[in-house]
Amino acid sequence: MDNRPIHILLVEDEPSLRDNVIIALESEAMRVSWAGTGMEADLLIASEKIDLVLLDVGLPDTNGFELCRSWRMKQVKLPILFLTARSSEVDRVVGLEIGGDDYLVKPFSLREMVARIRAVLRRAPMAVEKANDEAAANGVSGLVVDDVRMCVLIDGHGMELTRYEFRLMRLFLKNPSRVYSRGQLMDHVWEEPDSALERTVDAHIKQLRAKLREHGKSEEMIRTHRGLGYSFDPQS
Repeated sequence: MDNRPIHILLVEDEPSLRDNVIIALESEAMRVSWAGTGMEADLLIASEKIDLVLLDVGLPDTNGFELCRSWRMKQVKLPILFLTARSSEVDRVVGLEIGGDDYLVKPFSLREMVARIRAVLRRAPMAVEKANDEAAANGVSGLVVDDVRMCVLIDGHGMELTRYEFRLMRLFLKNPSRVYSRGQLMDHVWEEPDSALERTVDAHIKQLRAKLREHGKSEEMIRTHRGLGYSFDPQS
């Protein structure tokens, strides 16, 4: 981060919450731009230097999850913190899986909001530096891990991966030929492995194989070891 004020894009259509958030952020010497719709947010991201997006899930013209998904597909790397009235675990997990960095459930403390923003921003430059340092070591058989954009490049072309698909591929590429049981994959990849089902691993592996095939790679790169688990074989 340079010496300019932190620039936050607030995407929120509720006037009272919008005003309170802007006051709280400006009192922390942050600059705030505001959008009430997804279309307005798209225009601001294209024209302004934004450091972080506070994104409401419920917007007049779109769903915040879909907006986040479209930005990630366009390789928009900005940290995204969801603002949501949905407190269920499923909604929180969906937001993180599609590329969100954190979330706040309404009503939330403005002090907690500021603390979460600063925590996300502290992590962002660390991820960039780590990705640059490890980039050369992450390539296997034409596949390269890009930790900044949370994607895997195949011969220079990005795969469209969910949060957990990316984490699985990252683990496989950094540890080729190592066999992981389903339980080990859940422990390494899932944030709450005890609440997940082992068949979830199988479903994600199936999707990864299909995406490898779409990009001209053999789906047998991800090998099944009956009774044991899975491994990644770059020679397949």
